[in-house]
Amino acid sequence: MEILLLGIYSAAVWFIFIKMKWLPWNTATQVTVVIIPIVGLTVLILALNVVAPSSPDVRVIKYVINVVPQVRGRVIEVPVEPNRLVRKGEVLFRIDPTPYGLAVRALEAQLANAVAGSKELTEQLAGAQGKVAEARGAIQQGEARVREVQARLDLARLRVGQNKELVATGAGDRFALEKAEADLAELEAQMNTARASLAQARAGEVQAAAAERQLRERGKGQFGDEYAPVAAIRAQLANAKWELEQTTVLAPADGYAINVQLRPGSFTAAFPITPAMTFVEQTYQVVALYQQNELQLVQPGNEAEFALSAHPGRIIKAKVDSIVWAQGQGQVPNSTQLPMTSFGPMPAGRFPVKLTVEPKDADLFLPAGALGHGAIYTEYGAMIHIIRKVILRVGAKLDYLILKLH
Repeated sequence: MEILLLGIYSAAVWFIFIKMKWLPWNTATQVTVVIIPIVGLTVLILALNVVAPSSPDVRVIKYVINVVPQVRGRVIEVPVEPNRLVRKGEVLFRIDPTPYGLAVRALEAQLANAVAGSKELTEQLAGAQGKVAEARGAIQQGEARVREVQARLDLARLRVGQNKELVATGAGDRFALEKAEADLAELEAQMNTARASLAQARAGEVQAAAAERQLRERGKGQFGDEYAPVAAIRAQLANAKWELEQTTVLAPADGYAINVQLRPGSFTAAFPITPAMTFVEQTYQVVALYQQNELQLVQPGNEAEFALSAHPGRIIKAKVDSIVWAQGQGQVPNSTQLPMTSFGPMPAGRFPVKLTVEPKDADLFLPAGALGHGAIYTEYGAMIHIIRKVILRVGAKLDYLILKLH
Protein backbone atom coordinates (compact mmCIF):
# COMPACT_ATOMS: atom_id res chain seq x y z
CA MET A 1 0.00 0.00 0.00
CA GLU A 2 2.86 2.34 0.82
CA ILE A 3 4.38 1.68 -2.60
CA LEU A 4 1.01 2.43 -4.25
CA LEU A 5 0.74 5.71 -2.37
CA LEU A 6 4.30 6.63 -3.33
CA GLY A 7 3.49 5.81 -6.94
CA ILE A 8 0.43 8.06 -6.89
CA TYR A 9 2.44 10.81 -5.20
CA SER A 10 5.28 10.47 -7.76
CA ALA A 11 2.81 10.70 -10.65
CA ALA A 12 1.30 13.87 -9.16
CA VAL A 13 4.78 15.43 -8.71
CA TRP A 14 5.72 14.57 -12.30
CA PHE A 15 2.47 16.00 -13.60
CA ILE A 16 2.74 19.28 -11.62
CA PHE A 17 6.48 19.99 -11.80
CA ILE A 18 7.67 18.26 -14.99
CA LYS A 19 4.81 18.03 -17.45
CA MET A 20 2.67 21.09 -16.65
CA LYS A 21 5.48 23.09 -14.94
CA TRP A 22 2.99 24.79 -12.68
CA LEU A 23 5.71 25.12 -10.01
CA PRO A 24 9.45 25.57 -10.48
CA TRP A 25 11.60 22.46 -10.07
CA ASN A 26 14.46 23.78 -7.98
CA THR A 27 16.36 22.77 -4.85
CA ALA A 28 13.71 24.04 -2.44
CA THR A 29 10.84 22.27 -4.17
CA GLN A 30 12.89 19.10 -4.58
CA VAL A 31 13.67 18.98 -0.84
CA THR A 32 10.01 19.66 -0.06
CA VAL A 33 8.85 16.94 -2.45
CA VAL A 34 11.14 14.41 -0.70
CA ILE A 35 10.27 15.43 2.88
CA ILE A 36 6.47 15.35 2.41
CA PRO A 37 6.15 11.59 1.65
CA ILE A 38 8.64 10.68 4.36
CA VAL A 39 6.78 12.63 7.04
CA GLY A 40 3.35 11.69 5.69
CA LEU A 41 4.06 7.94 5.49
CA THR A 42 5.68 7.99 8.93
CA VAL A 43 2.67 9.67 10.51
CA LEU A 44 0.28 7.40 8.60
CA ILE A 45 2.06 4.19 9.68
CA LEU A 46 2.33 5.31 13.30
CA ALA A 47 -1.36 6.21 13.33
CA LEU A 48 -2.33 2.91 11.70
CA ASN A 49 -0.39 0.96 14.32
CA VAL A 50 -2.56 2.53 17.00
CA VAL A 51 -6.04 2.74 15.44
CA ALA A 52 -5.73 -0.44 13.30
CA PRO A 53 -2.93 -2.53 14.81
CA SER A 54 -1.72 -5.48 12.77
CA SER A 55 -0.17 -8.75 13.87
CA PRO A 56 2.13 -10.94 11.78
CA ASP A 57 1.44 -13.86 14.15
CA VAL A 58 -2.14 -15.15 14.01
CA ARG A 59 -2.53 -18.76 15.14
CA VAL A 60 -5.27 -21.36 15.07
CA ILE A 61 -5.36 -23.31 18.32
CA LYS A 62 -7.41 -26.44 18.95
CA TYR A 63 -8.05 -28.42 22.09
CA VAL A 64 -6.11 -31.67 22.24
CA ILE A 65 -7.52 -34.51 24.37
CA ASN A 66 -5.36 -37.40 25.48
CA VAL A 67 -7.75 -40.33 25.30
CA VAL A 68 -7.14 -42.50 28.37
CA PRO A 69 -9.53 -45.41 29.04
CA GLN A 70 -11.20 -45.69 32.43
CA VAL A 71 -10.53 -49.45 32.59
CA ARG A 72 -7.67 -51.69 31.57
CA GLY A 73 -7.73 -54.65 29.27
CA ARG A 74 -6.95 -56.09 25.86
CA VAL A 75 -8.09 -54.03 22.87
CA ILE A 76 -10.35 -56.06 20.58
CA GLU A 77 -11.44 -53.43 18.03
CA VAL A 78 -10.26 -50.04 16.73
CA PRO A 79 -12.93 -48.90 14.23
CA VAL A 80 -11.81 -45.26 14.08
CA GLU A 81 -9.84 -44.12 11.03
CA PRO A 82 -6.95 -41.77 11.73
CA ASN A 83 -7.15 -38.18 10.46
CA ARG A 84 -10.83 -38.55 9.51
CA LEU A 85 -13.63 -36.51 11.02
CA VAL A 86 -15.28 -38.37 13.89
CA ARG A 87 -18.59 -37.27 15.39
CA LYS A 88 -19.16 -37.07 19.11
CA GLY A 89 -20.27 -40.43 20.52
CA GLU A 90 -18.78 -42.57 17.76
CA VAL A 91 -16.65 -45.53 18.84
CA LEU A 92 -12.89 -44.97 19.05
CA PHE A 93 -11.93 -48.43 20.31
CA ARG A 94 -13.24 -51.32 22.38
CA ILE A 95 -11.66 -53.25 25.25
CA ASP A 96 -12.46 -56.91 25.94
CA PRO A 97 -15.61 -56.73 28.13
CA THR A 98 -15.53 -60.39 29.29
CA PRO A 99 -14.06 -59.91 32.80
CA TYR A 100 -16.27 -56.90 33.46
CA GLY A 101 -19.39 -58.75 32.28
CA LEU A 102 -18.55 -61.64 34.60
CA ALA A 103 -18.12 -59.22 37.50
CA VAL A 104 -21.56 -57.76 36.76
CA ARG A 105 -23.14 -61.24 36.76
CA ALA A 106 -21.43 -62.19 40.03
CA LEU A 107 -22.62 -59.01 41.73
CA GLU A 108 -26.14 -59.49 40.38
CA ALA A 109 -26.17 -62.93 42.02
CA GLN A 110 -24.85 -61.46 45.27
CA LEU A 111 -27.48 -58.76 45.14
CA ALA A 112 -30.28 -61.29 44.64
CA ASN A 113 -28.94 -63.30 47.58
CA ALA A 114 -28.67 -60.19 49.76
CA VAL A 115 -32.21 -59.08 48.85
CA ALA A 116 -33.53 -62.55 49.72
CA GLY A 117 -31.62 -62.43 53.00
CA SER A 118 -33.06 -59.03 53.83
CA LYS A 119 -36.57 -60.31 53.11
CA GLU A 120 -35.92 -63.37 55.30
CA LEU A 121 -34.68 -61.11 58.07
CA THR A 122 -37.83 -58.99 57.76
CA GLU A 123 -40.00 -62.10 57.98
CA GLN A 124 -38.03 -63.39 60.99
CA LEU A 125 -38.48 -60.07 62.72
CA ALA A 126 -42.22 -60.20 62.04
CA GLY A 127 -42.28 -63.75 63.45
CA ALA A 128 -40.36 -62.66 66.55
CA GLN A 129 -42.78 -59.80 67.09
CA GLY A 130 -45.65 -62.32 66.80
CA LYS A 131 -44.02 -64.58 69.39
CA VAL A 132 -43.61 -61.64 71.77
CA ALA A 133 -47.29 -60.80 71.33
CA GLU A 134 -48.20 -64.47 71.82
CA ALA A 135 -46.12 -64.67 75.02
CA ARG A 136 -47.74 -61.53 76.38
CA GLY A 137 -51.17 -62.99 75.64
CA ALA A 138 -50.16 -66.15 77.48
CA ILE A 139 -49.05 -64.04 80.45
CA GLN A 140 -52.41 -62.28 80.52
CA GLN A 141 -54.18 -65.64 80.40
CA GLY A 142 -51.95 -67.02 83.16
CA GLU A 143 -52.55 -64.00 85.36
CA ALA A 144 -56.31 -64.33 84.82
CA ARG A 145 -56.09 -68.03 85.63
CA VAL A 146 -54.15 -67.28 88.82
CA ARG A 147 -56.73 -64.70 89.88
CA GLU A 148 -59.56 -67.13 89.16
CA VAL A 149 -57.97 -70.00 91.09
CA GLN A 150 -57.00 -67.62 93.90
CA ALA A 151 -60.63 -66.56 94.35
CA ARG A 152 -61.82 -70.15 94.44
CA LEU A 153 -58.96 -71.06 96.75
CA ASP A 154 -59.90 -68.31 99.19
CA LEU A 155 -63.51 -69.54 99.16
CA ALA A 156 -62.38 -73.17 99.73
CA ARG A 157 -60.26 -72.13 102.71
CA LEU A 158 -63.21 -70.25 104.16
CA ARG A 159 -65.44 -73.31 103.84
CA VAL A 160 -62.82 -75.58 105.44
CA GLY A 161 -62.61 -73.23 108.37
CA GLN A 162 -66.40 -73.07 108.74
CA ASN A 163 -66.74 -76.89 108.56
CA LYS A 164 -64.04 -77.30 111.19
CA GLU A 165 -65.92 -75.01 113.55
CA LEU A 166 -69.21 -76.91 112.97
CA VAL A 167 -67.56 -80.29 113.48
CA ALA A 168 -65.91 -79.02 116.66
CA THR A 169 -69.31 -77.99 118.11
CA GLY A 170 -70.92 -81.22 116.98
CA ALA A 171 -73.26 -79.47 114.61
CA GLY A 172 -71.34 -80.23 111.43
CA ASP A 173 -70.93 -83.20 109.14
CA ARG A 174 -67.48 -84.71 109.10
CA PHE A 175 -67.98 -85.85 105.54
CA ALA A 176 -68.58 -82.24 104.46
CA LEU A 177 -65.33 -81.21 106.16
CA GLU A 178 -63.37 -83.90 104.39
CA LYS A 179 -64.91 -82.88 101.04
CA ALA A 180 -64.02 -79.20 101.69
CA GLU A 181 -60.44 -80.16 102.55
CA ALA A 182 -60.21 -82.26 99.37
CA ASP A 183 -61.50 -79.34 97.29
CA LEU A 184 -58.94 -77.04 98.95
CA ALA A 185 -56.09 -79.44 98.13
CA GLU A 186 -57.25 -79.66 94.52
CA LEU A 187 -57.43 -75.86 94.20
CA GLU A 188 -53.97 -75.48 95.72
CA ALA A 189 -52.67 -77.91 93.08
CA GLN A 190 -54.44 -75.86 90.37
CA MET A 191 -52.86 -72.70 91.81
CA ASN A 192 -49.40 -74.26 91.59
CA THR A 193 -50.08 -75.28 88.00
CA ALA A 194 -51.39 -71.80 87.09
CA ARG A 195 -48.34 -70.11 88.67
CA ALA A 196 -46.02 -72.49 86.83
CA SER A 197 -47.79 -71.72 83.54
CA LEU A 198 -47.52 -67.97 84.27
CA ALA A 199 -43.80 -68.29 85.02
CA GLN A 200 -43.33 -70.25 81.80
CA ALA A 201 -45.22 -67.58 79.83
CA ARG A 202 -43.06 -64.84 81.31
CA ALA A 203 -39.90 -66.78 80.48
CA GLY A 204 -41.22 -67.20 76.93
CA GLU A 205 -41.77 -63.43 76.71
CA VAL A 206 -38.20 -62.74 77.80
CA GLN A 207 -36.86 -65.21 75.23
CA ALA A 208 -39.07 -63.84 72.41
CA ALA A 209 -38.13 -60.23 73.28
CA ALA A 210 -34.43 -61.16 73.23
CA ALA A 211 -34.83 -62.77 69.80
CA GLU A 212 -36.67 -59.68 68.55
CA ARG A 213 -33.90 -57.37 69.83
CA GLN A 214 -31.27 -59.51 68.17
CA LEU A 215 -33.06 -59.36 64.82
CA ARG A 216 -33.55 -55.61 65.17
CA GLU A 217 -29.82 -55.18 65.80
CA ARG A 218 -29.06 -57.22 62.70
CA GLY A 219 -31.38 -55.05 60.65
CA LYS A 220 -30.40 -51.76 62.24
CA GLY A 221 -27.71 -50.92 59.60
CA GLN A 222 -29.79 -49.35 56.83
CA PHE A 223 -28.97 -46.99 53.97
CA GLY A 224 -32.06 -45.26 52.72
CA ASP A 225 -34.91 -47.74 52.47
CA GLU A 226 -32.82 -50.90 52.34
CA TYR A 227 -30.32 -52.80 54.47
CA ALA A 228 -26.69 -51.69 54.32
CA PRO A 229 -25.35 -54.97 52.82
CA VAL A 230 -27.90 -54.71 50.01
CA ALA A 231 -27.04 -51.04 49.41
CA ALA A 232 -23.30 -51.85 49.38
CA ILE A 233 -23.70 -54.64 46.82
CA ARG A 234 -26.02 -52.45 44.74
CA ALA A 235 -23.33 -49.73 44.67
CA GLN A 236 -20.68 -52.28 43.66
CA LEU A 237 -22.99 -53.53 40.90
CA ALA A 238 -23.53 -49.98 39.61
CA ASN A 239 -19.75 -49.46 39.52
CA ALA A 240 -19.25 -52.79 37.73
CA LYS A 241 -21.86 -51.85 35.12
CA TRP A 242 -20.16 -48.48 34.66
CA GLU A 243 -16.81 -50.20 34.14
CA LEU A 244 -18.46 -52.52 31.61
CA GLU A 245 -19.73 -49.47 29.71
CA GLN A 246 -16.24 -47.94 29.78
CA THR A 247 -14.89 -50.85 27.74
CA THR A 248 -16.32 -49.00 24.75
CA VAL A 249 -14.44 -45.70 24.41
CA LEU A 250 -16.39 -43.00 22.55
CA ALA A 251 -15.30 -39.78 20.90
CA PRO A 252 -15.64 -36.93 23.44
CA ALA A 253 -16.45 -34.36 20.74
CA ASP A 254 -16.40 -33.78 17.01
CA GLY A 255 -12.80 -34.01 15.89
CA TYR A 256 -9.96 -36.11 14.59
CA ALA A 257 -8.02 -39.04 16.00
CA ILE A 258 -4.45 -38.17 15.10
CA ASN A 259 -1.68 -40.70 14.48
CA VAL A 260 -3.62 -43.74 15.70
CA GLN A 261 -1.09 -46.39 16.75
CA LEU A 262 -3.52 -48.49 18.82
CA ARG A 263 -4.24 -51.92 17.33
CA PRO A 264 -6.37 -54.92 18.31
CA GLY A 265 -4.40 -57.09 20.70
CA SER A 266 -2.72 -54.16 22.42
CA PHE A 267 -3.07 -53.86 26.17
CA THR A 268 -4.18 -50.50 27.52
CA ALA A 269 -4.69 -49.21 31.04
CA ALA A 270 -6.09 -46.20 32.87
CA PHE A 271 -2.74 -44.43 33.12
CA PRO A 272 -2.75 -40.73 32.16
CA ILE A 273 0.95 -40.64 31.28
CA THR A 274 0.45 -43.15 28.45
CA PRO A 275 -2.77 -42.23 26.58
CA ALA A 276 -4.18 -44.69 24.10
CA MET A 277 -4.53 -42.06 21.37
CA THR A 278 -4.60 -38.30 20.79
CA PHE A 279 -7.85 -36.63 19.80
CA VAL A 280 -8.02 -33.11 18.34
CA GLU A 281 -11.36 -31.34 18.66
CA GLN A 282 -12.90 -29.69 15.64
CA THR A 283 -13.64 -26.60 17.73
CA TYR A 284 -10.88 -24.01 17.43
CA GLN A 285 -9.67 -20.71 18.79
CA VAL A 286 -7.99 -17.97 16.81
CA VAL A 287 -5.37 -15.96 18.68
CA ALA A 288 -3.44 -12.93 17.43
CA LEU A 289 -0.28 -11.93 19.32
CA TYR A 290 0.41 -8.23 19.81
CA GLN A 291 3.04 -6.10 21.43
CA GLN A 292 1.84 -4.58 24.68
CA ASN A 293 1.63 -0.96 23.48
CA GLU A 294 -0.41 -1.93 20.38
CA LEU A 295 -3.51 -2.68 22.45
CA GLN A 296 -4.20 0.79 23.81
CA LEU A 297 -7.47 1.28 21.93
CA VAL A 298 -8.50 -2.35 21.31
CA GLN A 299 -11.80 -3.35 22.95
CA PRO A 300 -13.92 -6.51 22.88
CA GLY A 301 -16.32 -6.37 19.94
CA ASN A 302 -13.93 -4.52 17.59
CA GLU A 303 -13.93 -5.65 13.97
CA ALA A 304 -11.01 -7.86 12.96
CA GLU A 305 -9.74 -9.63 9.87
CA PHE A 306 -7.04 -12.21 9.30
CA ALA A 307 -5.59 -14.28 6.50
CA LEU A 308 -4.02 -17.72 6.80
CA SER A 309 -1.40 -19.28 4.58
CA ALA A 310 -3.59 -22.40 4.51
CA HIS A 311 -6.25 -20.38 2.61
CA PRO A 312 -4.30 -18.09 0.26
CA GLY A 313 -6.11 -14.95 -0.85
CA ARG A 314 -9.01 -15.37 1.59
CA ILE A 315 -9.85 -12.77 4.20
CA ILE A 316 -11.63 -14.20 7.23
CA LYS A 317 -13.89 -11.84 9.15
CA ALA A 318 -13.85 -11.88 12.94
CA LYS A 319 -14.46 -9.86 16.07
CA VAL A 320 -12.37 -9.33 19.16
CA ASP A 321 -13.55 -11.65 21.91
CA SER A 322 -11.14 -10.63 24.66
CA ILE A 323 -7.56 -9.71 25.46
CA VAL A 324 -5.66 -12.21 27.57
CA TRP A 325 -3.80 -9.86 29.90
CA ALA A 326 -1.34 -12.50 31.05
CA GLN A 327 1.74 -14.25 29.73
CA GLY A 328 4.45 -16.51 31.04
CA GLN A 329 6.92 -13.74 31.81
CA GLY A 330 4.52 -12.45 34.45
CA GLN A 331 4.83 -15.63 36.50
CA VAL A 332 7.53 -16.48 39.01
CA PRO A 333 8.13 -20.21 39.41
CA ASN A 334 7.48 -21.65 42.85
CA SER A 335 11.04 -22.15 44.02
CA THR A 336 13.23 -21.59 47.05
CA GLN A 337 15.84 -19.92 44.83
CA LEU A 338 15.95 -16.18 44.27
CA PRO A 339 14.97 -14.85 40.80
CA MET A 340 17.87 -14.74 38.33
CA THR A 341 18.76 -11.16 37.28
CA SER A 342 22.37 -11.49 36.14
CA PHE A 343 21.55 -12.22 32.49
CA GLY A 344 20.01 -8.85 31.74
CA PRO A 345 16.36 -7.80 31.40
CA MET A 346 13.88 -10.28 30.00
CA PRO A 347 12.58 -9.37 26.53
CA ALA A 348 9.13 -7.78 26.38
CA GLY A 349 6.38 -10.32 25.89
CA ARG A 350 3.31 -10.23 23.70
CA PHE A 351 -0.30 -10.56 24.78
CA PRO A 352 -2.76 -12.81 22.92
CA VAL A 353 -6.05 -11.43 21.62
CA LYS A 354 -8.81 -14.01 21.16
CA LEU A 355 -10.80 -13.59 17.94
CA THR A 356 -14.26 -14.95 17.24
CA VAL A 357 -14.83 -15.87 13.60
CA GLU A 358 -18.00 -14.42 12.08
CA PRO A 359 -20.81 -16.87 11.17
CA LYS A 360 -20.07 -16.44 7.47
CA ASP A 361 -16.69 -18.16 7.88
CA ALA A 362 -17.44 -20.22 10.99
CA ASP A 363 -17.67 -23.49 9.03
CA LEU A 364 -14.37 -22.94 7.24
CA PHE A 365 -11.85 -25.67 8.02
CA LEU A 366 -8.99 -24.19 10.01
CA PRO A 367 -6.20 -26.68 10.73
CA ALA A 368 -4.62 -26.70 14.16
CA GLY A 369 -1.40 -24.70 14.13
CA ALA A 370 -2.25 -22.69 10.99
CA LEU A 371 -0.41 -19.35 10.90
CA GLY A 372 -1.26 -16.06 9.29
CA HIS A 373 -1.47 -12.31 9.73
CA GLY A 374 -4.35 -10.04 10.67
CA ALA A 375 -5.51 -6.68 11.92
CA ILE A 376 -7.96 -5.18 14.39
CA TYR A 377 -9.97 -2.10 13.55
CA THR A 378 -10.72 0.05 16.59
CA GLU A 379 -13.43 2.68 16.88
CA TYR A 380 -10.91 5.41 16.05
CA GLY A 381 -9.48 6.57 12.72
CA ALA A 382 -12.08 4.79 10.59
CA MET A 383 -11.06 6.87 7.53
CA ILE A 384 -7.61 5.28 7.34
CA HIS A 385 -8.73 1.73 8.12
CA ILE A 386 -9.01 1.19 4.38
CA ILE A 387 -5.23 1.40 4.10
CA ARG A 388 -4.77 -1.46 6.59
CA LYS A 389 -7.43 -3.51 4.78
CA VAL A 390 -5.66 -3.05 1.44
CA ILE A 391 -2.32 -4.03 2.99
CA LEU A 392 -3.90 -7.14 4.51
CA ARG A 393 -5.48 -8.17 1.22
CA VAL A 394 -2.26 -7.68 -0.70
CA GLY A 395 -0.49 -9.86 1.84
CA ALA A 396 -3.22 -12.51 1.47
CA LYS A 397 -2.66 -12.57 -2.29
CA LEU A 398 1.06 -13.01 -1.74
CA ASP A 399 0.29 -16.25 0.11
CA TYR A 400 -0.23 -17.83 -3.30
CA LEU A 401 3.53 -17.51 -3.91
CA ILE A 402 5.61 -20.48 -2.77
CA LEU A 403 9.08 -19.03 -2.46
CA LYS A 404 11.50 -21.93 -2.33
CA LEU A 405 14.11 -23.24 -4.78
CA HIS A 406 13.71 -26.97 -4.19
